[in-house]
Amino acid sequence: MLILVIGGARSGKSSYAEKRIKELQTNSNDVVYIATAIPFDGDMNERIKRHQDDRPIDWHTVERYKQFNQLKMKEEFIQSKFVILDCITVMITNLMFDFYTDVDFETMNNEQINKLEVDIENEVNELIDVCDQHGKTLIIVSNEVGYGLVPSYRLGRIFRDIAGRINQKIASRAEEVILVTAGIPLRIK
Repeated sequence: MLILVIGGARSGKSSYAEKRIKELQTNSNDVVYIATAIPFDGDMNERIKRHQDDRPIDWHTVERYKQFNQLKMKEEFIQSKFVILDCITVMITNLMFDFYTDVDFETMNNEQINKLEVDIENEVNELIDVCDQHGKTLIIVSNEVGYGLVPSYRLGRIFRDIAGRINQKIASRAEEVILVTAGIPLRIK
């Protein structure tokens, strides 16, 4: 089963996803939490620590944002029933800078942007497929990026467009899509 939990920044989507897992799980240690954030500055370190403090200590944390086929070699993944990835938009950001370390996003051409999106989509599909092949319930947390202003800089627009289309593709594969606003979940699929 695939569940997409989507909402704005600080909407309560991570808390909802974690609560949902707790409602579904039968054992306390059958959850793999995939954390996609990279601690690149003090603010991110604080955000990561807050998320670590909020989740149960018996959940298995895997820090990863790519190469999800490697999960099937991890004992905690094999033993788990549930996987939560938090969050897809941080993952997309990491991948954008991984795939294009020497490119100026302000001058990228459409061919490069399309290839970048395909590469990111392949990583997302790899995660969904490996969980599906191993019978895991997967909850993906993502930011809704379409409610804000159009970014004034090209990198922001590229990110917003890719993230929006990736969210659509995940939602099309998901059995459930939950929109969280002000801490209140609304099932939209």
